[in-house]
Amino acid sequence: MASGTTRQRHNLSGIEKPSPSGIGHRFTRFASATASAMGSPSAFLVAFALIVAWALTGPIFNFSSDWQLIVNTGTTVGTFLMVFLIQNAQNRDARAMHLKLDELLRATPGARDEFMEAEEEDLDEIEREKAIVDEADPDPPAHKHADSQTKRAAPTDGKADASPGNGETKRSG
Repeated sequence: MASGTTRQRHNLSGIEKPSPSGIGHRFTRFASATASAMGSPSAFLVAFALIVAWALTGPIFNFSSDWQLIVNTGTTVGTFLMVFLIQNAQNRDARAMHLKLDELLRATPGARDEFMEAEEEDLDEIEREKAIVDEADPDPPAHKHADSQTKRAAPTDGKADASPGNGETKRSG
């Protein structure tokens, strides 16, 4: 492994990292801390205890509409806010993972650079590229090997078989 810090090895030592500031940074930190806290066992136990306490107070309030409205409003507001926090966490995780995968593709000899921006493509294009990669796999897992053999042997009525990714049309029969 090369000596020096990670920033030096990646030619980032001359680039100043901007100081974290602004509402975006504060929201990211808040969202990260909140997502971590809400995903903990203790948060689940607190939520469970609140629901049990609410249910136990039902007879006291004669199971009134106001009593039901409390839990409905609380869960709706909580869910609404958590959607944004969860989406923020997923966006950051996905971007960080893509950055790491892109770096691995750049550093791996023989890796195909055209896949570095696959997250920008629509699902049909991603599936098409996956079929190309699967077809080119020299040692596919057993279940994929059986699937590809079945697909290749399927046409027995003399019709053309266009296998994805190889650009050839085979005639059977």
